[in-house]
Amino acid sequence: MTVLKIPRLVIAGTSSGVGKTTIVTGLLAELRQRGWQVQSYKIGPDYIDPGFHRLASGRPAHNLDSWLMPPEELVALFNRTATGNDIAIIEGVMGLYDGGGNGISSTAAIAKLLSAPVVLVVDARAAGESIAATVLGFKMYDPEINIAGVIVNRLGSATHQSIVADALVKLAVPVLGCIRRNEALMVPERHLGLTPVTETDTSVAIAAMAKEIAHSVAVDQLIAAARGAIPLETVDPEPAPVATRVRIGVAYDQGFSFYYSESLAGLEALGAELVPFSPLEDNRLPDVDGLIFGGGFPEMFLADLEANDAMRQEVSRAAQRGMPIYAECGGLMYLARQVVGFDGRTYRMAGLIPAVCRMQSKLQTVGYVTATALADNILCAAGEELRGHEFHFSLMEMDDTENFPWAFRFEKMRTGSVYPGGFASNNILASYLHIHFAGSKTAAARFVGKCREFQAAEAEG
Repeated sequence: MTVLKIPRLVIAGTSSGVGKTTIVTGLLAELRQRGWQVQSYKIGPDYIDPGFHRLASGRPAHNLDSWLMPPEELVALFNRTATGNDIAIIEGVMGLYDGGGNGISSTAAIAKLLSAPVVLVVDARAAGESIAATVLGFKMYDPEINIAGVIVNRLGSATHQSIVADALVKLAVPVLGCIRRNEALMVPERHLGLTPVTETDTSVAIAAMAKEIAHSVAVDQLIAAARGAIPLETVDPEPAPVATRVRIGVAYDQGFSFYYSESLAGLEALGAELVPFSPLEDNRLPDVDGLIFGGGFPEMFLADLEANDAMRQEVSRAAQRGMPIYAECGGLMYLARQVVGFDGRTYRMAGLIPAVCRMQSKLQTVGYVTATALADNILCAAGEELRGHEFHFSLMEMDDTENFPWAFRFEKMRTGSVYPGGFASNNILASYLHIHFAGSKTAAARFVGKCREFQAAEAEG
């Protein structure tokens, strides 16, 4: 049993879009400037916000999601990654009580798991005294949540600030920050949310965020609230024996950047050496025993991906040799025969999947799913389940849907709707599903094992 005594704080919101990421990013940068070693977290499956965290804190951020991993693994992950740091800052998802349904992976549920105080961010752009009623409702909805204070965002004037602050005094809820509307704090957005930090220079915006937090937020009071968190206990995991090392290539560049750092660390713990490569820039694959193509924004780089014929041929030859290849979402698109972009043009891709991915003007699906394997594949045996999430603007189209080698039977967690998804062959698995190997340890072990089998077969000639 490990007991972790670390100051920690959840920055939650009343809804999406209230400014949580801006405030957390600025707070991380300000704490770093003060000399604190700060570890950040993002609740939910988001890939983009943690990129801002990393640039602000100087350390990789970690996702906390009680659908993608069991609660005990979530707490163990937090303890493992928070140990040795001065403070942990946890950014919530959507509104405080929003999640996948029935409280699954909501900010409130995870704040309870981690026994962490909560600071609530409210957007005052179109309200005054009513902000106090909103905060009161959030306090009363679940009295077990320790709301340690409020940060009021997007105030219009000193008078506006006084109206809101005076109303909150009646609730005896500390006002820990009052932030005015400021265009300098805005960052670019597009169809899946904020533009990833791999594609834009955010240094000026992050500096502005840090300056605003230092000026408008009572950072010392936030730290005091974080220090009020009680010690957290977790069971120490049994060390896993590591067999022969294998090398796994991980596609990583502007088009493919959606990875959970602790998910990849789970592969490393099983003996995998992860070797990054770029489908956009590299002409050859590294010397590896398996490949992973994560999600990202390949749809923004279709012409460049098509132009890199050498890499597409390298991937095709690796597949023909029987190399295990796993792909998620954007990775699925790259492995398809073609992708039809937002511009209506058709671009050639790697051609491993007999299908075309077509970008749509609207989001096609978002949410948590259970994926049941329809046949043995490189992650799981037939009938085994994976928990994951989908979030995509494209659709996969094929000539013969009845005879297509579907990988999974998907079931939406919220609605219960069922549909086939993904593609599976002897050595290829690709779908719109995003998983976290910390919560899918059997799948991680199976994939590394398949890579090890390929390594042995290659050695035998």
